[in-house]
Amino acid sequence: MNLTIANLRKQYREENVTPEQVVEYSLKMCEKFNSHNIWINRLTLSQLKPYLENLTQYSPEDLPLYGIPFAIKDNIDLAGVPTTAACSAFEYVPDKNAFVVEQLIEAGAIPIGKTNMDQFATGLVGTRSPEPWGPCKNAFNTDYISGGSSSGSAVAVALGLVSFSLGTDTAGSGRVPAAFNNIIGLKPSKGLVSMTGVVPACRSLDCVSIFALTTDDANAVFQFASTNDPNDSYSRSMPFENKARFYINSINEFTFAVPLPEQLEFFNNDSAKQLFGKSVSTLEKMGGKKEVIDFSPFLEAARLLYEGPWVAERYVAIEELMLQNPQELLPEINTIVSMAKTKSAADAFKSEYKMQEFRVQAKQVLKQFDMLVTPTTGTIYTIQEVQSDPINLNSNLGYYTNYMNLLDLASIAVPAGFLDSGLPWGITFVSLAMRDRALLSYANRWQQFTKLSLGNTDIDNVETNAADGFVELHDGIKIVVCGAHLQGLPLNWQLTERGGVLIEKTKTQNNYELFALSGGPPFRPALVRSDSGSSIEVEVWELPAENYGSFVEGIPSPLGIGKVELRDGSELPGFICEQNGVEGAKNISQFGGWRNYMKKGREAPGAK
Repeated sequence: MNLTIANLRKQYREENVTPEQVVEYSLKMCEKFNSHNIWINRLTLSQLKPYLENLTQYSPEDLPLYGIPFAIKDNIDLAGVPTTAACSAFEYVPDKNAFVVEQLIEAGAIPIGKTNMDQFATGLVGTRSPEPWGPCKNAFNTDYISGGSSSGSAVAVALGLVSFSLGTDTAGSGRVPAAFNNIIGLKPSKGLVSMTGVVPACRSLDCVSIFALTTDDANAVFQFASTNDPNDSYSRSMPFENKARFYINSINEFTFAVPLPEQLEFFNNDSAKQLFGKSVSTLEKMGGKKEVIDFSPFLEAARLLYEGPWVAERYVAIEELMLQNPQELLPEINTIVSMAKTKSAADAFKSEYKMQEFRVQAKQVLKQFDMLVTPTTGTIYTIQEVQSDPINLNSNLGYYTNYMNLLDLASIAVPAGFLDSGLPWGITFVSLAMRDRALLSYANRWQQFTKLSLGNTDIDNVETNAADGFVELHDGIKIVVCGAHLQGLPLNWQLTERGGVLIEKTKTQNNYELFALSGGPPFRPALVRSDSGSSIEVEVWELPAENYGSFVEGIPSPLGIGKVELRDGSELPGFICEQNGVEGAKNISQFGGWRNYMKKGREAPGAK
């Protein structure tokens, strides 16, 4: 059965299947793959009946996730079902759902169970789960690691047992297992998905992540998972430019950055190296323009996650257990978390100062490109290899992931082919916080272009449901200026002191006239649309969104903001004047622009 959300909604509307049949199928498939150690606590049919009965009062048209089965990582609360975080001594039974789980259930989704994980979400391997659960096994080859810490959640989706799943991602836990199991792994911007009812790993860094077979499904889940939670002190509101309507498919040209060749690390896996080169070439075929950057700020930030004081957050999360029953933790978890005892408050502040420098550097780099593209991991290991060297090999897997939340970035892991070993491998798209929908859009375009398989299923790579047309998302708002706000002229400070950045010098289409208004200084022009006009020199600036309003508020009459058509056919907000605002003003269109007029026109006889 094809359990993608898009397909199930279609089947429900056509009455080809019922939620009961879907749940029964899901449970049957779970039994088939029981040896993969996917689950910590799987619900029985009798436990699922209340969810099914609740749906009887609704139709598929009433609930957007009507009858959609999903899995929940076992550090996220599901009411009445134990939460263990893969540690029996930590077990408790919550009396209410985690906030994000509640939103999904209210939208009609059905929880199938709680999935296996690296203990206390500390690991990227999926092997750090003690008995009675044991290491979670890869969806393609059970000798290999599943990736972690959201191991079971990723494998459940890859094998088609559920439509989607929830994981968590502090240092890569929602991206590494996505790469190893050939699925989509969305790591949202911090604060967009509530952490209320989630066992913390590093509270200031944690994110709930989403696993799905397609970007359409990930986007659909994200729409409801990202509901603002007033009781989560780390919660952040979704900006308008990042809402669901901005998930769109059609992309022509875009820019992407990759690390310097000497900064790429594949840990002697030549097959992974070749796949990354192929992925970069594919992005260029899609219309991408590649730039190479210095990846140092990202790498240095990543090293601080475990070498720095942030490991103390992991100690705080399980302090009581560490003090009273440390023997209940796996040895490698105890070793990692115990490092917190050597960190001081002074260490925390020193590292935070460094991290802030890295954040500024990373933002300066990323704002120049539509996205950064890296491998999700440099390689993959067998379960036996990891158990023989649990610390070092786990550390290798975080090379491209550990910096993400420390630098407050958004990212999405996408499948990128198969290694010579037959195991899946992937790449990650990275951008600034609150560009989740832009990244989902690029990932969707990637899926449509590459047509790679979906998980370890026989489901065809379905066509997207996204609307046509792609809207570029920026930190700021672009504005076209044509007079005293041009670079170097008297009012340019109103842009620069608000953080404005010059994007380009260009011209309008051949349908504008330029007039010199009376008064001054400063002397000002008026740009007017005209059927008998010409092309006028202008500049495109970008202002931070928070400063745009104060800039526009200060524009004096008869000028205002309207759409200005540039010579490349694009339309942007810019200074414009209605025809009645230039009565009695001097037509200076023949100079081709305000700067040329100020240099030549005002010196000409009779110009004044």
